[in-house]
Amino acid sequence: MERPDFAIPIADNGYAWWYVDAVSDDGCHALTVIAFVGSVFSPYYARARRRAAASGSRANPEDHVAINAVLYGPRGKRWAMTERGAAALQRSRDQFRASASEWRWENDGLTIDVNEIGVPWPRRLRGQLRLVPQALNEQRFELAAAGQHTWQPFAPRARVEVRFSQPELSWSGAGYLDGNRGDTPLSDAFRRWHWSRLTSPERTEIVYDLQPREGSAWSMALQTTADGRLVRVCDRHKVALSTTGWRVQRQAPAGTRLTRTLEDTPFYARSAISGRLAEDRGHGVHESLDLDRLRSRWVNLLLPFRMPRRAGASG
Repeated sequence: MERPDFAIPIADNGYAWWYVDAVSDDGCHALTVIAFVGSVFSPYYARARRRAAASGSRANPEDHVAINAVLYGPRGKRWAMTERGAAALQRSRDQFRASASEWRWENDGLTIDVNEIGVPWPRRLRGQLRLVPQALNEQRFELAAAGQHTWQPFAPRARVEVRFSQPELSWSGAGYLDGNRGDTPLSDAFRRWHWSRLTSPERTEIVYDLQPREGSAWSMALQTTADGRLVRVCDRHKVALSTTGWRVQRQAPAGTRLTRTLEDTPFYARSAISGRLAEDRGHGVHESLDLDRLRSRWVNLLLPFRMPRRAGASG
């Protein structure tokens, strides 16, 4: 059985992340939780790589770890993403801990304990979610030549139970778990990408659209089978969704409808979407990432306001 391995080796200057999203059955709530080693959006990690390169060395990804936890609901959202140093990190095959937050693979599912301080308003996010896959996928996909950047959708379909005390809420819904890993900085390999997940009662479709820094743009579309396996399917024609307030361009398979913009930043957008999968209507999540923007100096000056750094073990 293939499941996340939180102890995988990560190259200097590289990264790994594990990603969970979920939407409540009534559509009123959503969440995203991401565990980073070598935080790909971190201005501190970018600066460390530049300094290391000047001395002929490379930066340690374990000195740039973070848990990004976001709750979306009828009353707005709660956002937390504090970067921490290597002293705050513990990881093994089945466990990932960064300061007070922890991911654990146990009883054939993933338990995440979130204990973070939000930004820009310092409000506590404290709670637990439990993700149980309906099936586990063993396939790993190369996103760039020579296998330097890979992606594995571990659980394209899952059930999630959410219980938080701060803020107080509880709900159940459809969830998703994947992981990405790279041996070089993400922005060195790609200019931009669009990713989407649509889930209906019968199936899930995942679409990746990538623009490498070298070579032509390409796309990959996957759907789950009745027994939970992932298979390649014909890629649908792409259409432009409306740009965000920060003018980030969004692209998705034809028939996708934008229902809500969840995150609108200078280089990244996360959105709630809907669309048809065969005869069923699906709901899910869409992401657009502009890595040229991420490289810009003005964006790096803004990022610390959304992701402060606390390097100590208990920071």
